Amino acid sequence: MSDINKLDLIGFAINSTRDVFQTMLSMKLNVIESRLPMKSPNKIVGCVSFAGDVMGNICVHVPTPFARVMTAAMLGMELDEVEDEGEISDVIGEVSNMIGGDLKSRLCDAGFPCQLSIPSITRGNDFVIESKGWMRHERFAFQQEGHLAMVEVFIKTVN
Repeated sequence: MSDINKLDLIGFAINSTRDVFQTMLSMKLNVIESRLPMKSPNKIVGCVSFAGDVMGNICVHVPTPFARVMTAAMLGMELDEVEDEGEISDVIGEVSNMIGGDLKSRLCDAGFPCQLSIPSITRGNDFVIESKGWMRHERFAFQQEGHLAMVEVFIKTVN
């Protein structure tokens, strides 16, 4: 088995996120240098978990206005047509699931077989998701036409 600390986890996560946004939303992302938690008064977070030879999760933090833009893009709607909170949650869940699925494939290819959970959604005002006890915690922020969002990966080996 490979060493989890030698994996380019941040590179895997960035490439997975860029691929999903380009393919599913026709959006080009600009990764920005930021390791700080995303502070947004109103956001939605989609998370999926890994279980197997590695455990962990990947969370996609998106301010609600950007989540609406993403929903319009994925569903082929105009922005002013996006009103259903359920549709927004479904899109953020699906985006986090696709990013997590791509990352899972990269982990499996690197010698860390694992399974992926269904997505969970958290939404609210001015909250922080904390996760402790991980071997690796990677975070990156990205922009898309003025919208700022963040992806976090938490991971550890089981043994």
